[in-house]
Amino acid sequence: MSHYSVLFVCMGNICRSPTAHGVFRHKVREQGLADSVAVDSAGTHDYHPDSPPDDRSQAHAAKRGYDLSDLRARQIQEADFEQFDLILVMDWDNLALVRQKSPSAHRHKVRRLTEFCLEFDSPVVPDPYYGGANGFEQVLDLVEDACNGLLQHVRQQGRSQNKPEC
Repeated sequence: MSHYSVLFVCMGNICRSPTAHGVFRHKVREQGLADSVAVDSAGTHDYHPDSPPDDRSQAHAAKRGYDLSDLRARQIQEADFEQFDLILVMDWDNLALVRQKSPSAHRHKVRRLTEFCLEFDSPVVPDPYYGGANGFEQVLDLVEDACNGLLQHVRQQGRSQNKPEC
């Protein structure tokens, strides 16, 4: 598989997008694809620069075997649109903001993470920040499902890129 890169984006890059980053990174490593799939996350806003993920996000993720402790918040940058093959946002507001920032040549890369869900039918990954524990569990449920579908997508992209030309 050739090199493929995915950026996950939410508002502050401390709950949903680092959760998706950590879950997808874990799944990529489990499948032996760490050398060919790059994973990162960012926020639409620069609310928490260089901060670790929310303690609640880390705690709920850890219960499922995902380590988010090394991740640090950052804001999406112009270079990200060039660098990443896929930019996956968590909700409609993120989608609008990221598309607005995106150069038109790269706008096709911006999609909702939940488009990749295999089991759940949710248009967005809801923000758990102001809610209770159930919100963080719901985020993980949706993110795990979407990351399974995303992994299939990335594998298909790799196969189509490796086909010999006629």
